[in-house]
Amino acid sequence: MVQLYGDERIDFLLAKEDMRIIQSPSVFAFSLDAVLLADFTYVPKTRGKILDLCTGNGVVPLFLSTRSNVPITGVEIQERLYDMALRNIELNDLGDQLDMIHGDLKDMPGHYGNDKFDLVTCNPPYFPTPKADEQNLNEHLAIARHEIHCSLEDVVEACSRLAKSGGKVSMVHRPERMVEIIQQFKKYKLEPKRMRLVYPKEGKEANILLIEGVRDGKPGLKFLPPLYALTNEDEYTPELREILYGE
Repeated sequence: MVQLYGDERIDFLLAKEDMRIIQSPSVFAFSLDAVLLADFTYVPKTRGKILDLCTGNGVVPLFLSTRSNVPITGVEIQERLYDMALRNIELNDLGDQLDMIHGDLKDMPGHYGNDKFDLVTCNPPYFPTPKADEQNLNEHLAIARHEIHCSLEDVVEACSRLAKSGGKVSMVHRPERMVEIIQQFKKYKLEPKRMRLVYPKEGKEANILLIEGVRDGKPGLKFLPPLYALTNEDEYTPELREILYGE
């Protein structure tokens, strides 16, 4: 039996009900963003390898393992979340495919050297570092949400240096930072190739951005159809239900 600590609980992993995930409301619980990133991204099926930066409790590697047989590594800077990720691998008996590194994403290019990945995914902190008196008092949540340990440029540079030429980088972020994200992608030789905006419902502004770039790729950006999360009756749309539950 996997050990639980504090207010941790074991939940179903939404898209695959025979998988479980350890979460904590005060430390880390995955959001819709992680589910959508895992669904959106290209995944090598049987050859290659995947790296997930800012992995948290390992939720994106868990989702990707349902679509791919290749090795998947997660990187997490917070020791408590890294430990949760290790226990999630054990909980789902995925030790032959998944592994975790406790470290800073900025150190990973040096750690791996010339060893590159076919796919790098990342659900990074979305918000610039706030003033000291405005920071979330919960250190775990503050680090996950704000650029305390890494800036957007740090994230994009690491992704680029870790992806092989022709390899893909997939990221979820906020639409208001789209221009900055594209600028950083171009600066670090990641050519934006696919993009999708997610809306709470029709008539509302987009609140999630999904973007994929190719290392040393040729120009040519495709916008995928918009994804609406809720109907006017505040129920999940059929497309989102399919992503979440396979219905």
